[in-house]
Amino acid sequence: MGVWVPRLAKLLIFFTITTFVFGCGSEPVQRGSGVGSGYKGGRANDKFALIKKKVALLRVFNESPYGGPDLGVNVTEELRVEIGRTGEFIIDSEGQRIFGSSKEIYAGGGAKLTQMARRAKLTGINFVLYGRIVDARVREKTDDIGLIRETRAYAEAKVELKIYDIQNQKEVFSRTFLGYANDKTFRFFKSDSESQMEYRQEMLRYAVKVATRRILPPILALATKMDWMGRVAKIIGTKIYINAGRASGIHVGDILKVLTEGEEIYDPETGALIGLSKGEVKGTLEVIDYFGPDGATAVVHSGGTVSEGDFVMLY
Repeated sequence: MGVWVPRLAKLLIFFTITTFVFGCGSEPVQRGSGVGSGYKGGRANDKFALIKKKVALLRVFNESPYGGPDLGVNVTEELRVEIGRTGEFIIDSEGQRIFGSSKEIYAGGGAKLTQMARRAKLTGINFVLYGRIVDARVREKTDDIGLIRETRAYAEAKVELKIYDIQNQKEVFSRTFLGYANDKTFRFFKSDSESQMEYRQEMLRYAVKVATRRILPPILALATKMDWMGRVAKIIGTKIYINAGRASGIHVGDILKVLTEGEEIYDPETGALIGLSKGEVKGTLEVIDYFGPDGATAVVHSGGTVSEGDFVMLY
């Protein structure tokens, strides 16, 4: 009996460890381009993190009579910083060259977005973010009595931002948010006009920053749900080169679907573009290596012939 008890104990320990190890690894983990870890979250587990989508961020413009062009620059840079903080997106440097500024898009009624969508798609841009400052103003109320006058200032700004989905060639987001700023200061009654103007400008900058930060969470929540799409840039022998790699979040071992380009669908009555159909799946690729700052090398995993210019999506 003294011999069998230790053996039985050893067997129980073995089966317990085996069950634990295989039980932990039995649930498959899938990667995708859907909702990420959230606006403030970041990428908790890089191995299974989402592929970063490429954003064309266009320069925001100020159409209000206050604050000048610098106010639009403030909004654009605030967007650039906050988008970068999420870790979920890459701001594509080609975006501004392809589409121009937000002012150009508004002036043309958005036609340039449709016209340049295919070129943007070929460069790997997933969506365009653009907008304008609809209104911005500062109001002040100053006491009329005394050498030291109490001044109360109040600033407000209205910022409109839009998202254009390159894959489906349509606007998918348009919202306007308000930003407010209150301040209270004491100013000597002979204060110079230059310092007063700078003070008002600072108030406006703060108000547009508040508006921009309010609008970012719903924009980014929507953007993370949009499909990521890349492209076959080159084929040399059996090696297939993709225009997205390590920097975009592609991993060695990833399986990519290969698709033909979709067709534009128009309303037969109005002639208006409704959207883009999904391309036909030709097969799958397996990522085997990286090249350049943001490219991946793949080989055929299943299916038929792959051609340069075909589009790819994460399986």
